[in-house]
Amino acid sequence: MTNRPALAAWLREPLLHFLLIGAALFALYHYLNPGNAGAPREIVVSESQVEALAENFAKTWMRPPTAQELKGLIDDYVAEEVYYREAIAMGLDRDDIVIRRRLRQKMEFISEDVTAAAQPTDAVLQAYLEQHAEKFLQPPRLTFQQVFFSTDRRGDGAMRDAEKLLAQLDAGRGPPNPIEAGDPTLLPPAMESATPQEIVNSFGSDFADAVERAPVGQWSGPVRSGFGVHLVRVDRRDAGAMPTLTEIRPIVQREWESDQRREVTAELLAKLRSKYDVRVEGPAAGLYGSAAAGRAGGGVP
Repeated sequence: MTNRPALAAWLREPLLHFLLIGAALFALYHYLNPGNAGAPREIVVSESQVEALAENFAKTWMRPPTAQELKGLIDDYVAEEVYYREAIAMGLDRDDIVIRRRLRQKMEFISEDVTAAAQPTDAVLQAYLEQHAEKFLQPPRLTFQQVFFSTDRRGDGAMRDAEKLLAQLDAGRGPPNPIEAGDPTLLPPAMESATPQEIVNSFGSDFADAVERAPVGQWSGPVRSGFGVHLVRVDRRDAGAMPTLTEIRPIVQREWESDQRREVTAELLAKLRSKYDVRVEGPAAGLYGSAAAGRAGGGVP
């Protein structure tokens, strides 16, 4: 008579569950890969690969591996190769987003390596500089001083006080240091060779627009900003200029290489994509227009 309690205990054994899961995976693998059962397969660990394993060990431990350690490195390499091949054969890579993105990166690195090998001549970079002048045009710059009047502290009197000080400065009767006649502030009392964007970042766009129109060599205003009221003296205005290739060659080459990488990657993707008939189903198919929907199989161009 069967010992039912003993049988029930055995069925609850984790080892049995492990064996059943392993058998199921083994059966699934052979179901998905029926043609590989009798196919001979070989893993070759070349001499150069062994040398690389030993070299990496030496870099880490500052000594060469012993014979036993080297054997362990080789065994680990073989185990990794076995798991990799079996995982690929079972299709475990197909739905793993991390692996998909990593493989995409490797494909893109191929095109980037091609671009990196090409070294542009000065003629090529000069032509690129002229064709993309907007990338390299140096912005205009302003050097100016400002006197600040706080509307928080003076209210409507800030504008009157600014106009009064401006009249004194125009008449030559202003204080030796006009900035001291204003209110304390964390705003810079002066900016030297500042770009329009740097002025916007410090004072706001309204102030930057007004300073751009201010005369050079005299106090002007009052100019409003989000902080209060200002008098401004522009001491120098430098117009924007196009630098020569000699002055910015590394920058031009970096931008040229970046554009080349994008172009080569786009060309590679176009060639690879032409091998596939892509079909988008559902409402999203309309995003590709009637031309795509009219192709055989609803392919995406």
